[in-house]
Amino acid sequence: MAALTVVFDLDGTLVDTAPDLIETLNVVFAREGLPPVEYATARNMIGGGVRRMIESGLKFEGRPASAGEIDRMFADFIAYYAAHIADRSQPFPGLDAALDRLAARDCRFAVCTNKLEGLSRLLLDALGLTGRFAAICGQDTFGMQKPDPEILRRTIRAAGGDAQRAVMVGDSGTDIATARAAGIPVVAVDFGYSKTPIRELAPDRLIGHFDQLAAAVLELAPGAR
Repeated sequence: MAALTVVFDLDGTLVDTAPDLIETLNVVFAREGLPPVEYATARNMIGGGVRRMIESGLKFEGRPASAGEIDRMFADFIAYYAAHIADRSQPFPGLDAALDRLAARDCRFAVCTNKLEGLSRLLLDALGLTGRFAAICGQDTFGMQKPDPEILRRTIRAAGGDAQRAVMVGDSGTDIATARAAGIPVVAVDFGYSKTPIRELAPDRLIGHFDQLAAAVLELAPGAR
């Protein structure tokens, strides 16, 4: 039987990136003369990519902005964030052990994120995680982003896997919708950045710690029963 491909979202699933993302947003906003966005509010703006985070922050502040202004803030954000990408970002507890357990069961791993691919690799490099993944795909890798199911299908192929033998792991409604549209079972983590309580979105399995990941993934693996 072909190896199982486990595809992970990045922000809020593999890595707690909120401290560095929110810090960057507020540095950019300070340069624009805007007040900071509170941490708890900004945390729920993560997951759709940098541009969407900026747009959500501007909407929260009630500040209209032209496309050109958003482009400038986007470039400013990318430059600052790249230089501070892992100042405080850390893998969620138990990740390494969970990956080890799944690797021992002949699973391969991939990342499918709405973060830019270059930033994703930079982050995973800084945390010593890049070598764990057969493919790392962002919104610019194929010119599409979640919830388009095609980015998930292409990520699986890039990892050398088969969509018929895959499981998605994410933290948001976007991840669940992407997996559903691709016909792939999905495990959700409840420690991520979902504005809506993730349990209400009815993932196939819900975990509260990576200690529970291997069992959840293997239960959902096509052909497991």
